[in-house]
Amino acid sequence: MGAGGRHRVPGAREGFGRKGGPAAQAIGRSQGGPATKIVALVDALGYLVRFELVPGQAHDLVGLPPLLDGLERGALIGDRAFDADWLIEKLEERGSVAAVPSKSNWRAERSRDREMYAWRHQIENLFAKIKEFRAIATRYGKTVVSFRAIINLVAGVIAAR
Repeated sequence: MGAGGRHRVPGAREGFGRKGGPAAQAIGRSQGGPATKIVALVDALGYLVRFELVPGQAHDLVGLPPLLDGLERGALIGDRAFDADWLIEKLEERGSVAAVPSKSNWRAERSRDREMYAWRHQIENLFAKIKEFRAIATRYGKTVVSFRAIINLVAGVIAAR
């Protein structure tokens, strides 16, 4: 038996990648400590439509495919993190428009509608309103299920205002 009276998998980090550990609860490592990212879709009025929780060290694109499935949309407005060829091609196949600026390390600047991109403030405003609630800003929900419930509750309160 290993330390603490239990078996350990050689090379496994404590609590990460195990059933019920932080990775299973969408808690990841980042520079500031344990963190969770919220990848969200917002409608034209700035209300939350869908969201996914991903660990803090994960890329934003990890949580996007489940959000896009079965959803009709005319445009996707995102920041530079969403500048991926596969995503732009998938949107163009569906007849959607992508208002995403090119990454700084790309040689050719991707064309985008600047007026449409200006509406990105809607999602920034939503996150500013959500972070006013301390339970989300400090992640009071210990499990993914409870944290998702808190986010849904706060989104409902914001929509009711």
